[in-house]
Amino acid sequence: MAKATTVSGYSKNGLPYIRIGDSESTPVIFDGLDFTHKPPASRELIMYGYIKKLVAAGYTVYQVRRKPNLPPGYDMKDMADDYAVMIKEELNYPVDIMGLSTGGSIAFYFAANHPELVRRLILAGTGYRLNEKGKALQLEVATLARAGKTRPASLRLMDGIMSGFTLFFAKMMMWLFAGTMISKDNASDGITEIEAEDRHNFKGRLAEIKCPTLVIGGDEDFFYGPIEDTAKGIQGSKLILYKGIGHGALMKKEFTADILAFLKS
Repeated sequence: MAKATTVSGYSKNGLPYIRIGDSESTPVIFDGLDFTHKPPASRELIMYGYIKKLVAAGYTVYQVRRKPNLPPGYDMKDMADDYAVMIKEELNYPVDIMGLSTGGSIAFYFAANHPELVRRLILAGTGYRLNEKGKALQLEVATLARAGKTRPASLRLMDGIMSGFTLFFAKMMMWLFAGTMISKDNASDGITEIEAEDRHNFKGRLAEIKCPTLVIGGDEDFFYGPIEDTAKGIQGSKLILYKGIGHGALMKKEFTADILAFLKS
């Protein structure tokens, strides 16, 4: 099979994205919490094995982040509106939407406020609000990042994403190779995202989501659990809950098969 076409850049209204594939079927992924607000590099997508499998299944995948230089007070609704502008201007809609983690928080507002743009909705590793420990950890990350302590902030964020040996190994690699998920010259956009998600609570509007919806994640998600409460509020939604899994549900080998089955349903 020929190598899929990969294009990265910024939308007309400034959203950084990467597009992989050559098909007219176009899932759009709202990426998770991001401090760079730059187009994802191809190497960053190695951890997202499901993207390669979606492309192999005949889809063209857009992974899209938020625009850079967000003003203070920018909220989830504003970010959803930015996605709507991009999709209206540049894609054939309606499209399938997958919101990952913080991107999922934005996807609630997108689906409710711009229903004409959504064919199907996947809410992956996300929920109608952060739980209290998720809020506390993200605000701690924001405080560290604001103080220029970007490596401690990155290490702290990893505590909610991973666990056990995977967490230990990832932290060891970060220390050995002087890595960080947050650089000192781009922390403000990530902080704005964290503050917006701290205010996010969509519980009272869940019934406004009318499109076919899949809620998928782990029953031990650090940030959003219990995610089944989100599924209960969206009429007709499907819930897939991975037992004993935390925020890394999209790493499950079953994840790709589950979302493909939903997209083809």
